[in-house]
Amino acid sequence: MNEALKIIVSGGGTGGHIFPAISIANAIRAKLPDTQILFVGAEGRMEMQRVPAAGYPIKGLPICGFDRKNLLKNVGVFFKIMESRRLARQIIRDFAPMAAVGVGGYASGPMLNMAQAMGIPTLIQEQNSYAGVTNKLLAKKADRICVAYDGMERFFPQEKIVMTGNPVRQALTEGKLSREEAIRSFGLIPAKRTILIVGGSLGARTLNDCVLGNLPLVRQQSDVQFIWQTGGYYKAEIDAELARREQPANLYVTDFIADMSAAYAAADVVISRAGAGCISELCLLGKPAVLVPSPNVAEDHQTKNALALVQKDAALYVADAEARRTLLPLAINTVSDANRLDTLSRHILQLARPDAASAIADEVIALARRYKDSH
Repeated sequence: MNEALKIIVSGGGTGGHIFPAISIANAIRAKLPDTQILFVGAEGRMEMQRVPAAGYPIKGLPICGFDRKNLLKNVGVFFKIMESRRLARQIIRDFAPMAAVGVGGYASGPMLNMAQAMGIPTLIQEQNSYAGVTNKLLAKKADRICVAYDGMERFFPQEKIVMTGNPVRQALTEGKLSREEAIRSFGLIPAKRTILIVGGSLGARTLNDCVLGNLPLVRQQSDVQFIWQTGGYYKAEIDAELARREQPANLYVTDFIADMSAAYAAADVVISRAGAGCISELCLLGKPAVLVPSPNVAEDHQTKNALALVQKDAALYVADAEARRTLLPLAINTVSDANRLDTLSRHILQLARPDAASAIADEVIALARRYKDSH
């Protein structure tokens, strides 16, 4: 009887890294149910709760990011990196993986670096159209690099690149609600056009300010309604402001949307940041979108993600600095233009890769089998 494969999946920090990681693990398990999968994340980050909830074991590393504003604080970061490398070595010795997968996030750096040093084959999943520093360094010794955008040979050795697309949450494609049912689940009116405003699980201040600064415009809309995810960090402040100024009847407000499949089903237009995971979801579902890239990310990669779609007339783009003035008027005009919605939907749908998780799983399994056979 053949020994089951053992695979490490490392990374996290945000839902944009965690959901694809879990999707890859699920796809591996669907193909080879006996596979042992161990996640490695960063202590105190959201993966330490989300991964066990998805049914997988996880170990944490005491890793964190560099503080670019206060360089003196990075003395402690250096020691955390050294300790994380030591723990990563111990995890590899104890678990004996046959392949290691990095999905981005703090933990993937020391984990994959140590795996490479110990001769374990590695696969990098680069979500963005502009590669980060860590992945560019890891790519030198990586065996496979799975990407979602054309032109990534600018950053990585071309012979290692596999175009797979980005995995998304499986639950999004399993939603059974019709548009009408989805809209009613938010207490809104199916006959009206619906704009979904979502700034990620933590929220986005710029998007929230756009709504608060345009409440009179929201209130004036007789044929348009809004679903607004504020993020938990901002919810109390926003509730107080809405109580003071009176919340418009056509505005549904929540700190977190548990059922994103219902939110997407309800939406005629989505206003969002331009993280790779969110863009992949919009592509898969064919949703017209207005993207407002976050300026607070490495190498401004969200702007590059957004412009990759804009160049194919698959999304609209508003710079963060211009959003408070132009975002809501643009979204309202767009949601009322049926021809524009149809064009955006058709073009973004052409960029979808619904089998991304399965394709990445195939690459991981091939690396693990090759290592097992040679050892």
